[in-house]
Amino acid sequence: MEFEKLQEIIADVLNVDPNEVTMETTFADDLGADSLDVFQIVMGIEEEFDIQIEAEEAEHIVSVEDAVEAIKKKLAKGLFTTGQPLCYRPQNTCKR
Repeated sequence: MEFEKLQEIIADVLNVDPNEVTMETTFADDLGADSLDVFQIVMGIEEEFDIQIEAEEAEHIVSVEDAVEAIKKKLAKGLFTTGQPLCYRPQNTCKR
């Protein structure tokens, strides 16, 4: 699921066919992305997945696989951008 959503983000930012985007694809070498493009992709990831990727971590994202792993890592931690844990209880019963 993460990969398919990421494909859409990358295709939208870089104006490429989503089918060109594979796990092995690198942003700069394969897709010709510059640092601003990668920044926009990271922003799209943060918005789509409701996560926050620190600048230091974003610097290490050079391929689609790197981005997917960063997404999975953040989602596994169960934190929203607010830093609050995910809550799976009925609404209004979670302490925040």
